[in-house]
Amino acid sequence: MNLQPKENRLVSPFFAFYLIHTMQVGVGVLGFQRYIAKSAGHDAWMAVITGGILIHLLVWMSYQMLKKSDGDIVAIHEDVAGKFIGGLLSTFFTVYAAFLALTVLRTYIEVIQVWMFPHINTWGISIILVVVVYYFVSGGFRIVTALAFFSLILGTPLFFLKYFAVKDSHIYNILPLFDHSVTDYFIATKTMTLNYLGFEMLLLYYPFIKDADKSQKWSQWGVFLSILLYTIAAVESFAYYSQGQLKHTIWATLTLWKIVEFPFVERFEYIGISIWLFVILPNVCIAVWCVTRALKRVYTIKQKHSLIPVLILIYVGTLFFKDRQHIDLLNSMVSRVGYYFSYFYLPLLFILHWLALKIRRKKDA
Repeated sequence: MNLQPKENRLVSPFFAFYLIHTMQVGVGVLGFQRYIAKSAGHDAWMAVITGGILIHLLVWMSYQMLKKSDGDIVAIHEDVAGKFIGGLLSTFFTVYAAFLALTVLRTYIEVIQVWMFPHINTWGISIILVVVVYYFVSGGFRIVTALAFFSLILGTPLFFLKYFAVKDSHIYNILPLFDHSVTDYFIATKTMTLNYLGFEMLLLYYPFIKDADKSQKWSQWGVFLSILLYTIAAVESFAYYSQGQLKHTIWATLTLWKIVEFPFVERFEYIGISIWLFVILPNVCIAVWCVTRALKRVYTIKQKHSLIPVLILIYVGTLFFKDRQHIDLLNSMVSRVGYYFSYFYLPLLFILHWLALKIRRKKDA
């Protein structure tokens, strides 16, 4: 199968910045502080940085594999394990991408139910969001990329709202520094994994980037911006809340929005949650597009034919996770799978792919 899409379906290299960054900044930023603080306390912001540095390395590994395979993760798997086993491995990756989309979608629905409309049914809001996702994904990869671009533009004003919390923060809440063990930092870094997931979708949309080799610097800048935003959000929350308060604050960022005061609006968190829809939409759309792309690559099913069945399955999945315990279990499960995929499977695949190509070159010599 020809891996090179038509010229009119490609996007410029600098769009990798938006594709990487928007996949990493979604619902996780609304409440990640409480989870990483469970192990490392007020020092957990350091785990945000160490976790991000590891993501930089993993993005570099991904580009090295993609350049040498001249394709995507399906081609990489076939280089390493052959067509049949490689196809199975690619199928697992497809399922993982689908669960990533499901996690973002269901968690955002929970935010709407908890903060805006407590009595709204999951099935109703889920149908609306799935239809919106279908509209964007059916337009093709360029439309999805444009959505990622505009999501960053629309979400940027929310960053400046941190001023309201900073002016009431107490810097001594994050002191003393280095007050925890290495094990605590490691656990916090592992917990931070879910928030950085999504960069691995690069392994499927890489062929759709024009002069893809030149896009690595933009991808790395996208990761850097994600690290910067999460670090600022973590330090801000740890300086504003005491550790006792943070233990009982599930949505730390959302709760901070409640202190935002404007003469013309009383409950700003309603506006913030509404704007955040445009931040999480690229998360879901990119992941769903990658699922349909993988199905086309592995099983030769056209993307327009697999899109509706994939969205139906994701819709049904949102109905299975009914309360906070179930949604938390979903987040934990996807985070755990993403952790092992990112920090163990990708480095292993990098080594195996390098060996496979080296052996092949010796045979051809």
